[in-house]
Amino acid sequence: MGGAMDLVSSHKTKVIVTMEHQDKKGNSKIVNSCDLPLTGKNCVDMIITDKCVFDVDSQKGLILTEIVENEDAASIVGATNCEFVVAPDVKVMGQIQT
Repeated sequence: MGGAMDLVSSHKTKVIVTMEHQDKKGNSKIVNSCDLPLTGKNCVDMIITDKCVFDVDSQKGLILTEIVENEDAASIVGATNCEFVVAPDVKVMGQIQT
């Protein structure tokens, strides 16, 4: 049975991370580098947080593509502890209709 390492090492797998954008103290969980041991490195294709969506490009880095309705690019910059590019066609994050 394959584990997480098999998943993130496969070039065929699209890896999407869903997470809270900030911790309980308001610190960004998205950072330039990690001090903790990593299961996989440079393997994430997309990050979805409670504030926005980033596509992850191997050349350009993070690309902001979607923002929740009550945020804007400036507030995402303030909540994120790393650099990112703002896509020219940023849209409001869609809501799933139930």
